[in-house]
Amino acid sequence: MANKKGTTGTIGVTTENIFPVIKKFLYSDHEIFLRELVANAVDATQKMKALAASGDFKGELGNLKVRIELDESAKTLKVIDNGIGMTSEEVDRYINQIAFSSAGEFLEKYKDQIGSIIGHFGLGFYSAFMVSKKVTIETLSWKEGSKGVLWSCDGSPEYEMSDCDKADRGTVITLYIDKDDEEFAAKGRIQTLLDKYCKFMPVPVVFGKEQEWKDGKYVDTDKDNVINKVEPLWAKKPSELKDEDYAEFYRALYPMGEEPLFHIHLNVDYPFNLTGILYFPKIKDKMEITRNKIQLYCNQMFVTDSVDNIVPDFLTLLHGVIDSPDIPLNVSRSYLQSDANVKKISGYITKKVADRLEDIFKNERASLESKWDNLKLFIEYGMLSDEKFCERAMKFCLLKNTEGKYFSIDDYKKAIEGTQTDKDKKVVFLYATDVQSQYSFVEAAKNKGYDVLLMDCQLDSHFVNLLEMKLENTRFARVDSDSIDNLIPLEEKIRPELAEEEKSDLNVIFQSVLPKENQYYVQADNLGENAAPILITQSEFMRRYREMSALGGGMNFYGEMPESYNITVNMQNPLIARIMTAKAETVSPARKVEDAPSDATEDQKKTVTEAKDAAAAEHKADLETFAAGNPILKQVTDLALLANGMLKGKALSDFIARSAKVVEDAYLK
Repeated sequence: MANKKGTTGTIGVTTENIFPVIKKFLYSDHEIFLRELVANAVDATQKMKALAASGDFKGELGNLKVRIELDESAKTLKVIDNGIGMTSEEVDRYINQIAFSSAGEFLEKYKDQIGSIIGHFGLGFYSAFMVSKKVTIETLSWKEGSKGVLWSCDGSPEYEMSDCDKADRGTVITLYIDKDDEEFAAKGRIQTLLDKYCKFMPVPVVFGKEQEWKDGKYVDTDKDNVINKVEPLWAKKPSELKDEDYAEFYRALYPMGEEPLFHIHLNVDYPFNLTGILYFPKIKDKMEITRNKIQLYCNQMFVTDSVDNIVPDFLTLLHGVIDSPDIPLNVSRSYLQSDANVKKISGYITKKVADRLEDIFKNERASLESKWDNLKLFIEYGMLSDEKFCERAMKFCLLKNTEGKYFSIDDYKKAIEGTQTDKDKKVVFLYATDVQSQYSFVEAAKNKGYDVLLMDCQLDSHFVNLLEMKLENTRFARVDSDSIDNLIPLEEKIRPELAEEEKSDLNVIFQSVLPKENQYYVQADNLGENAAPILITQSEFMRRYREMSALGGGMNFYGEMPESYNITVNMQNPLIARIMTAKAETVSPARKVEDAPSDATEDQKKTVTEAKDAAAAEHKADLETFAAGNPILKQVTDLALLANGMLKGKALSDFIARSAKVVEDAYLK
């Protein structure tokens, strides 16, 4: 090209270090340079359409598209558009004067012809210098009588600008890729970036030619390879779409994903603009939180898949797309800035999700029940983390019992309050976390005519706490946290009358035959002649708060405490009665030691104290000897441990051998 009226100058910046800043700090990831350049080209093309629509431009628009051309051997990359182009004055203003963007003034003038302009900051072009040792611009304005302009810069504040003989309207930006960034001179890398950032741009983006398999290899055809869909599904009206359209779009977004449960189509234009499609993925019995599955777009240009600041935390579990020009972005468009619009949009999305779930609850109850096990974690997470969502979800949240039946929260409370209201007028929600391991406890509850919920989600320890706060005169009790009569006491219970010495003896003999790694609280109770001799349970309070602590409930001190169990000795069981009789016959009461007289000396008091300690130690040793030699005590304790999955290793082996001997003796006799 012939250069005319050549000029040189210095780019209008406040510091000569602007390029190192751009290269290292302004943009968080070098790869977005291509997104920025294509976005600028799309803007220029959209502006051209607006000029034609307004009547300001009366010529031929031509085939409006953005073309990407790569020369792998020369290490050059071109972004070409046939949009509005620039005059030399505009190049001077919008390129040489960094951060003066034409988007704002253009949008104001042509607001009736164009929805919005992607570029807001005028810095997108300079992202090219993150990967280039030199950048040139060849441009011709749409304005009649304009001359072509050639601009060139090698990454220093000095530039060269001159006339050129460019004949067709639009702009060509050429990047001379530097040595450190040669990955961006590879066809596969550029294709990947275009697929990531530009696959839904509103103007056709062309990269090379479509290929076909011929003579054992892929060869180019004459057809342009258009990498994007200019009218994505979320930009269409829901009334125009079928369920299969949504399913097909999901498969395009997540080729390896399972089919989603259902979707929500977002479409609002006041008080902000927002479109999108969100999908409920299947969330199974593990806390497999796969975030970063919602893609954020700004006028169909991909911005980020990290949407933590725009949707509530629990909604980041959803998959899909959100597109809004009203979400404020920083200069790199990689991070969201928090403002009133973001909060409004967040609230709107939460409301739409709640609306959709409530609609399914009211009109497609069977469908909701069939999907509930895959939805439960999401709903509980939302209720625990978002108060407004919780208020709505109390209406459509389901509870599932061990029979596989589903109930709304209110319906379930009404169903059980006639039988499961305790003496203090509290409705008791019984629940199991594992029907198999807690089978005997579940059956004991059912034999009383009680219903048992299945609460097998990781968040349920937190969730039952929430429900206890939300529901009046209600408490939750895990079915294996005590005997069934203690879980739902219907009247004041008569406890065994034991002297302090008897309580102490009971504690010693059972502690001596229990595994040493845990903590035990031995207590006597009347559970009935036909009930088990020993019941091993965990305190509802302690167990629940340990589980909450394990999930980050802010109560870490519970998680640091050792495992503790309640050992309830059923004093009405005949085997326990035999053990206690044998103990009384075998072990003498603790030797009595008279207290020191009030006027005793310190030495005399010390002697008495030592005598008492010796007597107590002697009595404890006698009790432990008795416990070790009593086969019934050891057997009933091991049976209780076995029922709770706590009998392991040598103890389990010894139990099996002992049980076999008991069976053998019984048959041989």
